[in-house]
Amino acid sequence: MTPELALTELRRGLEVMLWVGGPLLLCVLVVGVVVGVVQAATQINEPTIAFIAKAVTLTAALFAIGSFLLAYLVDYTVALFHRIPHLIG
Repeated sequence: MTPELALTELRRGLEVMLWVGGPLLLCVLVVGVVVGVVQAATQINEPTIAFIAKAVTLTAALFAIGSFLLAYLVDYTVALFHRIPHLIG
């Protein structure tokens, strides 16, 4: 395995990580900012409100796009397993 091939596989893995984790993190980030702004405007500084809102958002996002993200991850894994002979030899 050459260093270029290792870096290519590492890049592919990082891309998959961004595609799978990015939408979920983006949803939680947006909700966290909105809840933070509302809490600052109303002066209600209760950390459990932000946590519950983020947890509900993450659960809803997983229900909405979880199957697509899992399919993307499975496709990458299958393709990686198929590339193993090329990576070794």
